[in-house]
Amino acid sequence: MSKKYYEENFKKQIVKIYNQGNHTYRELSEQYGIAASTMRQWVIRYNNTRSFNAEDNKTDEEKRIKELEKKVKQLEMENDILKQAALLLGKR
Repeated sequence: MSKKYYEENFKKQIVKIYNQGNHTYRELSEQYGIAASTMRQWVIRYNNTRSFNAEDNKTDEEKRIKELEKKVKQLEMENDILKQAALLLGKR
């Protein structure tokens, strides 16, 4: 079964309805045909970060690791370029 995609505005609407406190996950699940666990994840994610974007939901440590991995990749590329340049200059 393929993963369903829901628009961000739709997710916000569901979160807003749930946060009003008048409906349970089960009621909303039956009404909208969405798994209660899916809605629970939306509510937790949105209430914590005000976003559904995975990048916005990363901890500072995860963001720092991603930043460092990007920097390592860049430095490795620069190192390869310098090695090739040294080989070319050494042949002269």
